[in-house]
Amino acid sequence: MSRLWDKGKPLDTRILKFTAGTDHKLDARLVDYDVRASIAHARMLKTQGLLSAGDLVLIESGLTELGDKHRRGEWSIRLEDEDVHTALEARLTQAVGTAGARLHTGRSRNDQVLAALRLYLLDASEMLAGGARALAESLEALGERQRELPLPGYTHTQHAMPSTVGLWADGFAAEIRDDAEGLKATQRRSSKNPLGSAAGFGVPVLSIDREQTRRELGFEEIHEPVTAVQLSRGKAESHLLFEVNLLLQDLGRLAADLILFYAQEFAFVSLPESMTTGSSIMPQKRNPDVLELIRGGGATAHACLVEALGVYSKLTSGYHRDLQLLKAPLFRGIDLAEETLEILVHTLGEVRFIPENITMSTELYATEAANRLVKDKDMPFRDAYREVASRLDTKQ
Repeated sequence: MSRLWDKGKPLDTRILKFTAGTDHKLDARLVDYDVRASIAHARMLKTQGLLSAGDLVLIESGLTELGDKHRRGEWSIRLEDEDVHTALEARLTQAVGTAGARLHTGRSRNDQVLAALRLYLLDASEMLAGGARALAESLEALGERQRELPLPGYTHTQHAMPSTVGLWADGFAAEIRDDAEGLKATQRRSSKNPLGSAAGFGVPVLSIDREQTRRELGFEEIHEPVTAVQLSRGKAESHLLFEVNLLLQDLGRLAADLILFYAQEFAFVSLPESMTTGSSIMPQKRNPDVLELIRGGGATAHACLVEALGVYSKLTSGYHRDLQLLKAPLFRGIDLAEETLEILVHTLGEVRFIPENITMSTELYATEAANRLVKDKDMPFRDAYREVASRLDTKQ
């Protein structure tokens, strides 16, 4: 297998294994995006007179077929391929001949991988935002089912003020909708066309139309100047992972509430047996394992962000192979968020609050009593506060 940078000399297999790492596995999700970006690049080359119409037809049909076959599982990226880019170009050249060898004209693997990755990030952020909105709708539906059911509100894990199931659910739903907006906001950095920046210094001699590929791929703008493109590596990835962190923190807090409410001392909610697990020694146990894993997922999301930030934080300008290491934490964080959203939507549909187990203590209404003294007796709030506190002390 000849890689894109090969000059005819053999590569030590140990070096290949170390430098390629898991890229050949991780890149499976980028195949369709690399196909799209490569076709857009080829069309631009044809417009600029750098590729014949016949070669363009061969490249388009060849890449489209390769993408279809990959989706059907008829081929996969191997370690010998190193990455998606070599895998596609080598198979394309094998299928269509010299036309495939012309495809890399006017680009580098550096702008090629960024184009595919940014297209993927745009879809991933859209997918996660949609998942967050779906979860918000599930929470709102839960709230509607038992909207007026009283529920203690807590501060410091102590009874604070009266709330309701509707208020509780709507609070989480509002924040998760805000997370969806945050995920969408990450698209600003991902929607810059890197094609034409090549290795980070543009394309000498050849006439490259970066605007054509921008339009073709739907990017919002051209990433300028070319030297900024490699400097930007990691920022779009970290931005998305930061928003994933905020989302997973909210989901963890939601899970923590439900775990607390499920404890026998509370027993505010019921969870279906199909979504809880048992104990190997205690016959009576039903455990909220799903919710506990969601609560712990924030640690993984945080680790993904820290890992990504650490990869590029001290690099000098230009491309460095370190940047390859961004893919693993990025994909891991995205996959975790997607899976967590899906399982929570499924779980919330079965959650029910149990009215007979919810006790609203007198102390919950202390602030209301103080405010009534302010309203009805024109009492200064601090005096009303002390008056209600003394009444409660007397009762105790």
